[in-house]
Amino acid sequence: MKNYIYQDNTIAFVTAAAQTCLLVEQVSGYSSAEWREQMLRLLPVLYLRTRLLDAEERMMEDEPQRFVTEEDYNYVLVGVRELMGSDDAYLDVFVDRGIYTDEVQTAYISEGVADIYQELKDLAAAFQTGEEPVMHDAVILCREAFEEHWGRKLLSIMRAIHEIPETPYQ
Repeated sequence: MKNYIYQDNTIAFVTAAAQTCLLVEQVSGYSSAEWREQMLRLLPVLYLRTRLLDAEERMMEDEPQRFVTEEDYNYVLVGVRELMGSDDAYLDVFVDRGIYTDEVQTAYISEGVADIYQELKDLAAAFQTGEEPVMHDAVILCREAFEEHWGRKLLSIMRAIHEIPETPYQ
């Protein structure tokens, strides 16, 4: 059997993650409508590729290195916030492990994107090390984080972006 990091599903996931990072990092090069359209095309692929990953155990005992700095995170947060403008905020209903509540809270596309970016960029940076145990565990940890929090954020962001009315002058 192929090494986990060289399996087709893992390679497809890492590719989708890298594409997402690139789109987020280059947010200032897009109009709002263009960026939203690209996100609505890419996020479902990222979601699917993550769901298709096989469950694996970590190889290393140590916690992995984190590569995304606070400056990196804030760069993405501010870039997306500025691009989205008044469309950044949306109402979301908190759902935790299938328990629904009537509590509606304001969420922000920019914060959700920055949170997802942090997970994906740490994964991409781990792959740039070329160290197979580091790469392996980075995929495992990213998948676990998807299950814990960023998968839900991705779905909320998709819904919020989908609901933004299209105008020809954005």
